[in-house]
Amino acid sequence: MKFKTNKNQLLETIQKVQNAVSPKTTLPILSNMLLEARKNEVKVTATDLDMGISTTMPATPEVEGAITLPAKKFLDIIKELPNAGDILIYTKKNNITTIESGKILFKIVGLPKDEFPQPPTLKNKDAITLPQGFLKNMIAMTSFAVSHDETRYVLNGVLFVITGKTIKLVATDGRRLAAIEKKLPKETILETKIIIPTKTIQELNRLLKEDGEVKLAFDENQVLFDIAGTTVISRLIEGDFPGYEQVIPKEVKEKIIIDRDSFLAAAKRASILTNQDSVAIKIDISRGKISISKNTPYMGEVKEEVGVSYRGKDLTVGFNPNYIIEVLKAIDAKEIGFELAESDKPGVIRIDSEYVYVVLPMQIT
Repeated sequence: MKFKTNKNQLLETIQKVQNAVSPKTTLPILSNMLLEARKNEVKVTATDLDMGISTTMPATPEVEGAITLPAKKFLDIIKELPNAGDILIYTKKNNITTIESGKILFKIVGLPKDEFPQPPTLKNKDAITLPQGFLKNMIAMTSFAVSHDETRYVLNGVLFVITGKTIKLVATDGRRLAAIEKKLPKETILETKIIIPTKTIQELNRLLKEDGEVKLAFDENQVLFDIAGTTVISRLIEGDFPGYEQVIPKEVKEKIIIDRDSFLAAAKRASILTNQDSVAIKIDISRGKISISKNTPYMGEVKEEVGVSYRGKDLTVGFNPNYIIEVLKAIDAKEIGFELAESDKPGVIRIDSEYVYVVLPMQIT
């Protein structure tokens, strides 16, 4: 294998796949990324067996071939090379790969391609195509609510529900739930329910752009995303996602209409005085205003009033501030409607008929 490239192009290509490399593994080959020089391109692939990412960059190899290289060392070397000039990469006997840039020469030992796991192929795959920005927005509005409790494995991902006309994404950790449903840009005959793991969702969020399209293909236990030539393929989470429709409260008449930025800033300030033993912030709701406060023994207290539009009864409720902060960061709106029926009932944020966020209250200590 022998090809020439430049630093920016190679670095961008490596960085697209690097998060699929397994950081801790008993299989040394999974710490490597696969480089394949062929015809008019170089393909780079990494996998941890649960998720694989591959992408290509244009090149005209002098010698076609393939090698796997230690991913972290290879990335570190390329980062430290000068920006100017070409980089020449070639492999000779004993899997030793040489990296030349001007007067700089590195040699690193790789492993043969034969040891690298073959990427899975989707048989009888069904597919739909979506705008990248469309899917990126749906992921941003839900993925923060995913559970990180490994004992509740089925919640460690985002539920995708695709029907003929709509696509819905749902995430929950048992204490909050985020769900968004949109009309598909183009109707499909496909129908499916799949749970995509958090790590894959994080990579999608990183790789998706505002422009262009993404192709989504799936079968019984795998899903594939083709994003402008970069392919992400992932195992699915097996199991039944819990019923979520019944935990979404009915819409209340008297909503608290509040400026999003003011609510977000106040929640951030109150969260400064929380600790592991005292997480909840206190929200006192009355006509025309809410008071957001936190009093933590041996630490201090904070209180802030924010003007609102509200004509309902007075209420006092406690919430985990992070559950308020994360949803407000995801919402792109000047004002939001916050629903609260009783002090011991969930808080709800709805946006049109597409988005709903439900968060359970906490006891105020």
